[in-house]
Amino acid sequence: MATRKILAGARVVLPTGTVDGGRLVVEGTRIAGHSPTGPAGSPVPDTETAENAENAEIIDVRGHWLVPGFVDMHNHGGGGASFSGTAEDALTAVRTHRLHGTTTVVASTVTDDMDVLVGHAGLLSELAEQGDIAGIHFEGPFISPCRKGAHSEALLRDPDPAAEVRKLIDAARGRAKMVTLATELPGGLDSVRLLAEHGVIAAIGHTDATYEQTVAAIDAGATVATHLFNAMPQLGHRAPGPIAALLEDERITVELIDDGTHLHPASLQLAFHHAGAARVAFITDAMDAAGSGDGRYLLGPLEVEVSDGVARLVEGGSIAGSTLTLDRAFRRAVTVDRLPVEDVVAALSANPAKLLGVDDRVGSLEPGKDADLVLLDEDFVLKGVMRRGEWVVDPRLG
Repeated sequence: MATRKILAGARVVLPTGTVDGGRLVVEGTRIAGHSPTGPAGSPVPDTETAENAENAEIIDVRGHWLVPGFVDMHNHGGGGASFSGTAEDALTAVRTHRLHGTTTVVASTVTDDMDVLVGHAGLLSELAEQGDIAGIHFEGPFISPCRKGAHSEALLRDPDPAAEVRKLIDAARGRAKMVTLATELPGGLDSVRLLAEHGVIAAIGHTDATYEQTVAAIDAGATVATHLFNAMPQLGHRAPGPIAALLEDERITVELIDDGTHLHPASLQLAFHHAGAARVAFITDAMDAAGSGDGRYLLGPLEVEVSDGVARLVEGGSIAGSTLTLDRAFRRAVTVDRLPVEDVVAALSANPAKLLGVDDRVGSLEPGKDADLVLLDEDFVLKGVMRRGEWVVDPRLG
């Protein structure tokens, strides 16, 4: 019999709500079950058979929150390494974010020469096949020069669906999960249709689109707003632009970067109010410096200065991704933004998992799914991380 772990006494956040004093049973790499603890608050429920208890490791996690492992669908790197580097660089970034609760990550590339991106796609597809990452997100080069942010303008291009967009999809060998593009560019709508036909998420971002152009892109099959509010025209009363169209349409999931730099708290509240908790995905948009520290880094071909945890281009000063990790996003969302824990769990786990098509394995604490979980103390500070039944951060050692 596989070794059983029984995590007992925590506040367990399930899809149906939060169970106080609950237990979660892990067997091998999977979640085997969950239920309330015994009436006396005993770590071993009265319903636990003698045979199961004898073969189980009981872990008392009273006074903690137990939530699903985080799913980051937009992440460029961490730990001083990038997903646009070598395989070892990518694995360093994966390991860094796992230490902060991200048990499922999509590797995001940044605008570069097309041949370079094709090379990245091949390398990252191998890591996806090995199960190290959940897929690939191409952010650029099909974005607006007016809203380029931390992307090299010299390398931007219009999306050619029959040639370059298809070339990236093919290079990813079925592991492309998302492409961010400015859908108002020539070839944009046809590219959205192509992506949808191949089961790849078309994300509207780094765009200068009007409200009407954004509606057309959604009707063509776009389903995600890349870091809503950032790198797009701001909401206007006569020219509402993409933000209004993205918030109002139930087909759109909006990415939000909750690091205190990318968004004013009122903007985050606006997004939650209009989109609803079921349509929000918290992301990091992290670059190399996440989990590392201040200093000089590269984001693609561009040099970035990180100071006090904020990443900006050396030339021009544009915000260049973030140094965020999702455990910090969780804590801020609950303690600063005062969002319900259940809504934050949805935005960090269930919603992105569903969008990526991996919710049969991850995104919630349900029997049969991977034993990916995060343990937080009463102040929402990370104390434990488990991925596929193995501790990445062991709460028993801390």
